[in-house]
Amino acid sequence: MRLATRKSALALVQSNWVKEEIAKYWPEVNVDIVKFTTKGDKILDVPLAKVGGKGLFVKEIEDALLKGKADIAVHSLKDVPAELPEGLQVNIFPHRDDPRDALISRAGLKLEELPEGARIGTSSLRRMAQVKNKRPDFEVISLRGNIDTRLRKLDEGQYDAIILAAAGLKRAGRQQRIVQFLEPEVMLPAVGQGALGIELRSMDTEVKQILDSIHHEETSICVRAERAFLLRLEGGCQVPIGAFGQIRGQTLELEGMVGDVAGINIIRMKKQGTIDQPEILGTMLGEKILAAGGEEILRGVYGAK
Repeated sequence: MRLATRKSALALVQSNWVKEEIAKYWPEVNVDIVKFTTKGDKILDVPLAKVGGKGLFVKEIEDALLKGKADIAVHSLKDVPAELPEGLQVNIFPHRDDPRDALISRAGLKLEELPEGARIGTSSLRRMAQVKNKRPDFEVISLRGNIDTRLRKLDEGQYDAIILAAAGLKRAGRQQRIVQFLEPEVMLPAVGQGALGIELRSMDTEVKQILDSIHHEETSICVRAERAFLLRLEGGCQVPIGAFGQIRGQTLELEGMVGDVAGINIIRMKKQGTIDQPEILGTMLGEKILAAGGEEILRGVYGAK
């Protein structure tokens, strides 16, 4: 089985973890890792939001799947657009890691302790909007590169603090740098943040059977609701949209947000539903937020690009 992945250190950690998990259940299956460079990996001197388009970190890998050059692909789910190419599916979700964002600061200060005018680095418009909403005095600056590059830029003094996904820092062995976990109440995560999504060809039932052994149903229910919300909002990973699903007993609670980049207008709402219909819940919450002014906000965001 050929496993397609990006070449970044974090992507390789994630892919090797999937390879090892498959080996636990299917020791007779040999998994070969095939590395690809995506458009998002090549363009490092431009903020992601200005590069444009969806699927900046997956298109080349999806092409390899469709052309038969790979059998499965391992993605950070937050990088995967809600709409997939015909013939491909993402419906295998291993157990979700920490969904939260994490703050790392040079002086060891928490978000609320940072001084007026502090320079905050992030590559995400979603984080940018929520930070500016809480602290309009901050100077939020685009930050690109892999985890170690971002940490080096912080240490060099280019930023006072940076915000990264907690799961990525943990997988890369950099969790000791975390000063503060930003709870969903403070900063709603990206759709699918902390989860991996495994993509395969829709017709490959034998491959699906092998991957079912590492699938986690609770993670699946939550991220399917989040991705249905994203699909209804027609958003990519570079739009100020966040969502987070949690299971409480037999109830699925989904919280979603959409905001403008300046952080002036943020609409954030919750909705509950049953765990057996996560896509319906995600779509309904999307409708609710669009009707409450989200459509106008998104029009402004897309028009500004």
